[in-house]
Amino acid sequence: MTWIDLTAKVAVVTGGGAGIGRGIARGLAAVGANVVVLDRDEAGAAVAAEIREAGGRAEFLICDVTSDDDVARISARVSDEVGSPDILVNNAGTMLPGDLDAVSMTDWDAILSLNLTGYLRCARAFGAPMLARQTGALVHVASIAASFPQGHSGAYSVSKAGVVMLSRQLATEWGSRRVRSNVVSPGMIRTQMTEAIYQAPGVEAARQKLVPARRIGRPEDIADAVVFLASERASYITGEEVVVDGGFTRRMMSTVPRPGFENK
Repeated sequence: MTWIDLTAKVAVVTGGGAGIGRGIARGLAAVGANVVVLDRDEAGAAVAAEIREAGGRAEFLICDVTSDDDVARISARVSDEVGSPDILVNNAGTMLPGDLDAVSMTDWDAILSLNLTGYLRCARAFGAPMLARQTGALVHVASIAASFPQGHSGAYSVSKAGVVMLSRQLATEWGSRRVRSNVVSPGMIRTQMTEAIYQAPGVEAARQKLVPARRIGRPEDIADAVVFLASERASYITGEEVVVDGGFTRRMMSTVPRPGFENK
């Protein structure tokens, strides 16, 4: 008997076509879930195919999580063609640069619509069958930027802070109907999107030095936390935020100069 077994579960992953989303989709499939990979373009098709080639179960559907109509249509299709969702992982998101005194309201609204409102949109659509059956788990991918503002990034930190509070409110409102809601907040994770940063000379070593675990995170690190929170092993955990950053955000006091307390 495995410690976590999601064989009978249908798991929906938004933004599952690359990076952290791909890692989450693969992680859920590895413990038996029938994974529905959602993405706004065809990238997710390769992830679903990869899972099937490894012996898992996966489907891919194009979905724009900023569209009420699209999310409603796809959620109905998932229920009809795959099965009623048991797990939703809200992961789709992006970032646009900009200082708060200059960021365009168009960019601001676009980030909030995708990174925050899109999470509620999907929670309501894919969560409705869970509420009807009184069982289910929502896991939302936020960021350490939810608690530590990332400057020059427009609405990004605000959107991720909103995700944490959205999850807590869902947990309190839906808990009596046996639907849990939790957050996983990644730290520095190396993905295709961030690879160019790590190719710059000295960047990887400098970043590793900041992390007590002395390595940069992988999508699989986030997937492991998501799989746990989605499983019955976490049945008494709801409204929580799990930070997965190798200890990076716990180093603040270690960065303050203290003569006589240096690392020897």
